Amino acid sequence: MIGHNKGPSMATGQAWRRLCWQKSRNAMMPKLPLEVLRIRVARAKALGLDYTSYASIRAASGHDVIAFLFSSNALRAFAKSPEMPADRVEKLAGLQNSIQLAATLKPLSAEQFIANLPQDPAPLFDQIFAAPSFNATWSQTRTTLLRGLRPEKLPSNMVVVIGDTPSERNWAEAANLAGYLNADRFFAP
Repeated sequence: MIGHNKGPSMATGQAWRRLCWQKSRNAMMPKLPLEVLRIRVARAKALGLDYTSYASIRAASGHDVIAFLFSSNALRAFAKSPEMPADRVEKLAGLQNSIQLAATLKPLSAEQFIANLPQDPAPLFDQIFAAPSFNATWSQTRTTLLRGLRPEKLPSNMVVVIGDTPSERNWAEAANLAGYLNADRFFAP
């Protein structure tokens, strides 16, 4: 009708329709058994994630997280100081049942980053490669990231980017990765 602003219906029975809609919506939402919830909480802990982050990534991607792609910015490794801080090394060493990848941003090279990694018996990263440049196109960014995942044969929708800048957030979209987490949130104590 002319002049109608498409606001809520003023017809009688609106409260009943809202109640029916809410009940129907709640019935469609999955109800996880307690044991499944416990398993997922334990999985989040093994991955070093808080449960809220883990659940939101899992809900958005529809898959479990099997790998993390860290930018050198997130690891606080730069060309002038390529050594990672102790808190970053400690967190990475404590991760269980996941694959860790690192993408180094210029001017830091992958070789320089590798040379400054701690010499522990267990390596912190399964794969290290050069990150897409800041001026790379969407297609070039996608190609570079997928090429970095290829040696580990990782499905992109199960890899989470841990980054520190908006351009690193775009990696997740460009390569159809599972999601993005800010480094401060991931490395929070």
